[in-house]
This record gives sequence, structure tokens and C-alpha cells, in this order.
Amino acid sequence: MTDSEFDLLDELYFVTSFRDLQQRTQLKPAALEQTLRRLLEQDLIRCYWPDPDTELAYEPTSFGAIGPDAYFLASKQGLLQHNTR
Repeated sequence: MTDSEFDLLDELYFVTSFRDLQQRTQLKPAALEQTLRRLLEQDLIRCYWPDPDTELAYEPTSFGAIGPDAYFLASKQGLLQHNTR
């Protein structure tokens, strides 16, 4: 797990929007999207869209369009990896 992935997981103990993540991490949108994609591909986080209560399966082809409007939460596996580092 990279430092940026670790830092992002640190912000995802609760459901958090893309915009809030961008403000808290100070990452540029493209860098944030790339890091979120890596975490989603590893099943370390979950994606919610169009609201914070509706989980959406990660689809690489559509993520770029919905990512900025989505919400994210660390998965159980993500929390375990984050806490054992």
C-alpha cells in the first residue's frame, strides 16, 4: 500500500464524498481518481452513488463519469490493512 493510499484510507472510516476527500487530502482530481481506482480494484474501499446509501459495483469504464459525484467508504479488508500497517 502506497502512502497516498494509506492516507486516503485514513479518511474513509465514514462515508465521504469525492469533494470532501479532495479538500482533506489536497490531491488534484486526477490523482485522487487514480488512487481511488487502485483501492477499488483491490477491494479496499466501496463506492456509493448516486447517494451515500446506494452501493455501486466498481466499473472501470464508467468510474470517470460518476467518480466526482460518488461517495466512498473503507471496506473491512481495507480497514484491516490500514490498521496493520
